[in-house]
Amino acid sequence: MPRWIRPEEVAGLLRPGARVFVAGGAAEPRSLGRALRARPDASAGVTYVGAVFPGARPTPFADVHPDSRLLTCMLTPGLRELHAAGRIGLVPLQYRAIYDWLGREPFDIAMLQLASPDARGRCAFGLRVDFAPAVLPRAKRIIAEINTALPILPGCPTVALDSIDYAVAVERPPGAEPPPAIDATARAIGAEIARWVRDGDCLQVGVGSVPDAALAALAGHNDLGVHSGMIAHGVAALARRGVITGACKTIDRGHILTGFVAGDADTYAWATSAPELLLRPVNYTHDQGVLAGIDNFVAINSAIEVDLFGQVNAEMIDGRQHSGTGGGLDFIRGALRARGGRSIVALPATAIGGARSRIVPALAQATVATVPRTDADIFITEYGSASVRYLDTAARARALIEIAAPEFRDALRDAWRARQRYR
Repeated sequence: MPRWIRPEEVAGLLRPGARVFVAGGAAEPRSLGRALRARPDASAGVTYVGAVFPGARPTPFADVHPDSRLLTCMLTPGLRELHAAGRIGLVPLQYRAIYDWLGREPFDIAMLQLASPDARGRCAFGLRVDFAPAVLPRAKRIIAEINTALPILPGCPTVALDSIDYAVAVERPPGAEPPPAIDATARAIGAEIARWVRDGDCLQVGVGSVPDAALAALAGHNDLGVHSGMIAHGVAALARRGVITGACKTIDRGHILTGFVAGDADTYAWATSAPELLLRPVNYTHDQGVLAGIDNFVAINSAIEVDLFGQVNAEMIDGRQHSGTGGGLDFIRGALRARGGRSIVALPATAIGGARSRIVPALAQATVATVPRTDADIFITEYGSASVRYLDTAARARALIEIAAPEFRDALRDAWRARQRYR
């Protein structure tokens, strides 16, 4: 059985040179981070490693000591300035590859949050499974917050309480994420996405105004399935209405499959009483071999910009890292391998209040391609759809120009013609 300790005792378990895995998102052990921030000397020479951390403010593990370091695979608003200042290392890996990386890394300590143990002495991972199952078998020590207020989902994997070395008792309800506002642009994009979805399709979709608008537009569909890295309000609403049944899924039939659940109290209440909900780690949710076996799998992802070659930038703005590589390409490639599968990349046609086109002639020199042109399929803006997968380069450019905002189309045509002259 674990030794029960107070959060402030964790500082005494750290040593210079230690590598410490920290579970992210809803699984982040926040009381441990706060305690370590109160004892910054304990983190000198420590490397913290985590895939993704939430919030507009830096995680306590990001800037706890000038001589500590954080490695992560995803930037959030609170981490961007620290990354620009060189305080954070970004590891650019697809989500599925992150799982393999973490599973082969040596960790002195793993820190995470778990739900209260059940009658068998097993603790559920709570709202988020993600990467912890890759790390725990290799960590020399496991420190877990045991959160009595964490929802316990019926389809969530568990870990034995007696496999934990140190436990900290907390009572902290999960943070609520209210549904985003859906404006006219998002509603138009959502309606266009819905045109590409057929009854019985299995969906992967993220969170935000456009995904929520797309899910709302699917209210008249039947027997949809879900296999996604994350789900939120929109999936819960369609499941309650009987639109999502999973009856046609070729894998995990009858189940909603996800890596974590985000939302508000209403979403969590649904999740705790939904036997059809299954949470699985990233080596299952994002595995292309699994995804390829799901007939009629439709991947719906977003982008910051798309160029006329069909290259997608989903992580950089003006040459600066904005987020991370994420799992979009895992799902896109899985969808393109699946029988009847489709990949949709949806985005508003403009940014900065209409001042900038998000369909661009070419990605800038300092901008990475998150998704290469060879994986392009269907692109959607509020001005329509461009199905480009089997189009030649010139026809692809013409199709993408047609879904750009009208006021930018002439400039895009001129830029494309200029490229043709000087190629």
